[in-house]
Amino acid sequence: MDLRWDILAGYGPLFLEGLWTTIELTLVAIACGLALGVLLGLISSSRDAPPPKSVALYWVLKGIRGVALAYVTFFRGTPLFVQILLVHFAVMPALIHPDHGLLLSGDLARQFRQDHGAFFSGAVALSLNAGAYISEIFRAGIQSIHLGQTQASWSLGLTHGQTMRYVVLPQAFRRMVPALVNEGVSLIKDSSLVSAIGLAELALAARTVAGAYSRYWEPYLAISAMYLALTLLLSLAARKLEAPSHLRGR
Repeated sequence: MDLRWDILAGYGPLFLEGLWTTIELTLVAIACGLALGVLLGLISSSRDAPPPKSVALYWVLKGIRGVALAYVTFFRGTPLFVQILLVHFAVMPALIHPDHGLLLSGDLARQFRQDHGAFFSGAVALSLNAGAYISEIFRAGIQSIHLGQTQASWSLGLTHGQTMRYVVLPQAFRRMVPALVNEGVSLIKDSSLVSAIGLAELALAARTVAGAYSRYWEPYLAISAMYLALTLLLSLAARKLEAPSHLRGR
């Protein structure tokens, strides 16, 4: 196999732009997905909290938990690629449209869709998808803490919120780190799907080179190395958050 790496020489700026877009997209999705996942995870785990005295509040919380469960079920049970297309071609035109946008309309909507439409759609779809998976990571992490610790905290006079903040979450987070890192790695790789809606990230850069030269090994090996470098950097950074070696296994 004769590899012609010289064909990539003129496309350096395109690959660098794609790399930076991939990093930006992943960071936004991780931040938003983490915030959404924590919220949904706390909502899901609230079923173990003492029931409220108000009957109305009880049914309100039950309804919120039902909505959270439906959300997680939908985004975990449908393909991310379909979610990206749905957000970009169905949801975004309803929210941001020059004629009838619910959030933005007129020239501002037209300019926003032209400059940031694909990135915004991709970030929203990845964040919503990541939020569903991260919520399950948080729910499982919270439930992995023995119920006796929660009951002991209540017996000492701590509220449910204080118990979660000072007792359960510090221990649960340490157990969540490997799963959260895996979700971050998945987001880096899944960002390549956003090229389907025209975002100039790494996968689209590779397709551009492949289309220009009808050669596929060189561009796709190049972006494979870039994706691998990003995932390794994330994994190395995440090790700083894991438990010290002498505390592992406790």
